Amino acid sequence: MAQDYFQLQGQTALVTGASSGLGAHFARVLSAAGARVVLAARRRDKLAEQVDALRAAGAEAGAITLDVTSPDSVAAAFAELEQDWGQLDILINNAGVASDPIKFLDTTEPDWYHIIETNLNGAWRVAQAGAQQMARSGAGGSIVNIGSIYGLHTGVLKAAYNVSKTGVVQLTKSMAMELCRQNIRVNALCPGWFLTDINSDYFHTESGERYIKTIPARRMGELEELSVPLLLLASRAAGGYMNGAVLTVDGGMVESPV
Repeated sequence: MAQDYFQLQGQTALVTGASSGLGAHFARVLSAAGARVVLAARRRDKLAEQVDALRAAGAEAGAITLDVTSPDSVAAAFAELEQDWGQLDILINNAGVASDPIKFLDTTEPDWYHIIETNLNGAWRVAQAGAQQMARSGAGGSIVNIGSIYGLHTGVLKAAYNVSKTGVVQLTKSMAMELCRQNIRVNALCPGWFLTDINSDYFHTESGERYIKTIPARRMGELEELSVPLLLLASRAAGGYMNGAVLTVDGGMVESPV
């Protein structure tokens, strides 16, 4: 009988940025694999919708309000997590924002700091709080930082975003080296372009359809194509010796000269 390497029964997972898009999908994937899933984001009403859907499917799930740009909010969220859910086994560090196209010469300080504060400083706050909780438990765990191909492959009109996601990649590698002896694995999942509520309107325009043709695969990714890569990085059985890895799922864009 083939072994199922992706079973997560008895493990508690926290997914940030889980009110919609990739985060909501990641929560469903972990739940289907047997994990108790705690969804975190700023929009409590949207979280409630996701939690209700998971519970209706028979999952054990809950929600925590979390603003990654606020140190107080992060501290309060992890205190609530520890009190109500106990040991944290898996952290999917997904919260982030996209940037509107803007020329480097036209980028203002508020433009820059909004992206860096959310995507990089926020990722650091959550990663550190999660790692501290895992270290205290003594049981270790898995942290998956959600990066982007733009942390590895640059693009125009998104300087702040590119820098923020490059920082997430280096944060991942630094954490992995320091935390491995505490049995905490840290890896990064770097998606390319996937259709979500945020980008759907653009990619159904003539300009968006032209952009899709620049992807070597000539199509956007489907959310299910992130499921196995996520489980590989999260699961001790499947990815127990993976640490500091940066896994791209992008239809070949990182290797494309375009």
